[in-house]
Amino acid sequence: MNPTEFREVGHRVVDLLAGYLEHIEERPVFPNVEPATLTKLFAEPLPEHPSTAEEVLAELEEKLLPYCTHVGHPGYMGLITPSPNPIGVIADFICSALNQNIGAYSIGPSGVAMERRTVRWLTDLVGYGEKAGGNLTSGGMMANFIGLKLARDSVSGDRIQHEGVQERWAVYASEERHVSVDKAVDAVGLGRTALRALPTDAQFRVRLDALETAIAEDRKRGIRPMCVVGIFGTTNTGAIDPVAGLRRIADREGMWFHIDAAYGGGMLLSQAFPVRDHGLEQADSITIDPHKWFYAPLDAGAVLVKDERRLTASFGIKPSYLTDELDRENERYQYYVHGFEQSRRFRGLKVWMSFKRYGTRQIGEWVDGNIRHARHLFSLVANRPDFEAASEPPMSAICIRYRGADLEQPQAKELHAEVARRIEQSGKFWISTTELKGKSWFRINPVNFRTRIEHLDQLLALIEGECRSVIHDRGQILGGALAQ
Repeated sequence: MNPTEFREVGHRVVDLLAGYLEHIEERPVFPNVEPATLTKLFAEPLPEHPSTAEEVLAELEEKLLPYCTHVGHPGYMGLITPSPNPIGVIADFICSALNQNIGAYSIGPSGVAMERRTVRWLTDLVGYGEKAGGNLTSGGMMANFIGLKLARDSVSGDRIQHEGVQERWAVYASEERHVSVDKAVDAVGLGRTALRALPTDAQFRVRLDALETAIAEDRKRGIRPMCVVGIFGTTNTGAIDPVAGLRRIADREGMWFHIDAAYGGGMLLSQAFPVRDHGLEQADSITIDPHKWFYAPLDAGAVLVKDERRLTASFGIKPSYLTDELDRENERYQYYVHGFEQSRRFRGLKVWMSFKRYGTRQIGEWVDGNIRHARHLFSLVANRPDFEAASEPPMSAICIRYRGADLEQPQAKELHAEVARRIEQSGKFWISTTELKGKSWFRINPVNFRTRIEHLDQLLALIEGECRSVIHDRGQILGGALAQ
């Protein structure tokens, strides 16, 4: 592809995507297509001969775009995947063209400097001091894994990273934790049974008394506390664990204190609903995801550490084939020495460009808008006797359930799942379901700068109508007494 063709194809792609974004609200949020149809659509042998760029783009228009989940659609309110901001989309285009591998300084010097500054901005946001550092990661899964490895190495005096796990350890987290915490406890070699899932209070915050009890029981059994994971914005309800209490217990027990703020970190940009007094800076390490509530495109997570020397202590291995003989003054920052990944996508560009183009004030206004969406829905539900909300939303996540019939939990679960399926098929909205304290709920989470208040009105009306329709259509299955 010569420069002229690249320019022409690039212009066509930009025009295509500009039209896509301009008319995204006219598309169904989720495609009405069977998985088997998609499998058949892409069923072809590995191509031996080239196609023209026009042919490839035409195939994408036919096979890819119509069957995407349009997360930028204002009716997408499901998993925490936001509408990507347009400058971030352009940043990823530039990133791929430059193809900088910033795992090593020599493959991306300006990219390394840019990411270092982006991480500095994030550490400033959470309230860390000058000794702090971190890495941009693929997301919260990798960030929580790194946080647990830092905990394991620090608390064991770095013995485990050399000798392996030879004692019994425990990690403590809320029952409302993200599954990445479970995977991280497994991946650092402790085993999943080392995780203590702690009950929460009525607002879905971890109970400190339950943590104290769990630690005491582990001590009696010769199990050593290693880490407590606080949640700053649970996936289901946006609950914030009591940070100061967790810090106090961690200090007393000699534990590492990690906070998962993958979702809730966006609240740091809020102007109308500030959370700076919650003490996020008290954590030893923090997970935060710019590709969630900072509206950057996937993938861009981050792990931040109060003392960046801990990263070097846990990951500082320099193989001879990566020695930079030109770095005589030790000025070339090598991400592979201070983090888990060696080959690293230039994730910092889209985060840096997002901050530069929009500023924290504009992004914060988007965040505040999403919080108002959730609180508006909460106020609507408060006036609907057939519905209830799990809690008043501190962030943009809200769980509501239908209680307009006397359903046992298996029937309620079926009802909520069927209604969610019908809403998906409608193409107007996409929401998910979950379970809280043994009950089924609709989980609704606007993290979208295109969503407007009227969309929440329309969503609740649709949910209400579908609940009644399911009860009417499937009354026998859902417990005969419902078909009235």
